[in-house]
Amino acid sequence: MQKRTGMVSRAAVGTAAAFALLAAGCGTTTSGDAEGGTASIEDGFKVGLLLPESKTARYEKFDKPYFEKALAELCEKCELSYQNADQETAKQQAQAEAMLTAGIDVLVLDAVDAESAAKIVKDAKGQGVPVVAYDRLAQGGVDYYVSFDNRKVGEVQGKALVEALEKEGTAGEGEIVMINGSPTDPNAADFKAGAHAILDNEAEIGAEYDTPDWSPDRAQTEMEQAITSIGADDIVGVYAANDGMAQGVVAALKSAGVDELPPVTGQDAEIHGIQRIIAGEQYMTVYKAIRPEAETAATMAVALATGEEYDGGEIGLTEVESGDGEKVQAVLLDPVPVTEENVEETVVSDGFYTIEEICTDAYAATDFCAAANDSK
Repeated sequence: MQKRTGMVSRAAVGTAAAFALLAAGCGTTTSGDAEGGTASIEDGFKVGLLLPESKTARYEKFDKPYFEKALAELCEKCELSYQNADQETAKQQAQAEAMLTAGIDVLVLDAVDAESAAKIVKDAKGQGVPVVAYDRLAQGGVDYYVSFDNRKVGEVQGKALVEALEKEGTAGEGEIVMINGSPTDPNAADFKAGAHAILDNEAEIGAEYDTPDWSPDRAQTEMEQAITSIGADDIVGVYAANDGMAQGVVAALKSAGVDELPPVTGQDAEIHGIQRIIAGEQYMTVYKAIRPEAETAATMAVALATGEEYDGGEIGLTEVESGDGEKVQAVLLDPVPVTEENVEETVVSDGFYTIEEICTDAYAATDFCAAANDSK
């Protein structure tokens, strides 16, 4: 359940204003119940950041550096303690315990398992340490949450797949395969629900899998099973919940001797996903502007540590409900679909990737790279 309590605008709007407010020590108002500390920007304080895994390239390459930079701009003397759990729930619990023992003042948590993370949240709050849920909504009563409208992500993917089938004239002619994300990730459930809301009315789903750990290798195995059960010629499209799993899907199709690949979806705008898109091996991905997400998380963390309330800036706050029924004030950012037609207007223009990073030797002959080089 989601209830809008603030004004919605573009993802990146309002972050600089929030920085200015916090740097000046000025509070804002909100209807939320977030707890606040008594640390100060002038003296600095300790911030813990726990990210869930490294199989998805975004966390180490983008989320952590963006968060670190935003925190440094907000609080020059603040100290960041960072750990990645490598998709292990017990490891993340141990990392959180170590950070709490070391005396962090606020915790930013991207949970491996939202339900299991309730213990981390309750332990932190029991020690007076507020918690920001980052990207995944942990249970246990977090203070704030920042992510994307995850059901909308699935809807964007589903709509793109339907559009691709219509373009190719294969809508209604065969079956699609759904390769969903990890069953322990609440975001994956939202992506899946959003995709089903579109695809159930537009396509025949021949096989569907929930993929532990978002594993590309497992996705490849699942796709191989689908090819065996349905037949490669009868698969007209594949819903892959992210780019890593899309890689496994494409590998399975190629291994099965499929020359004309069906449209395949993705998410996260990973560099290899973008390259598959310009090469015609993947139809689309979902670009989630990680910089404003990380900046918002840093702003929330500083506000909580210093006892300032946060109103979500120009994007505004949304009330969401976690898996254990807790109502949480959140900022939800908008996802953007990326196909070959708008690669340059999205990930390139935002500085996510350069043309040189995309157009390596293996992709230099693609129409996209040829056109990009001709325009220089």
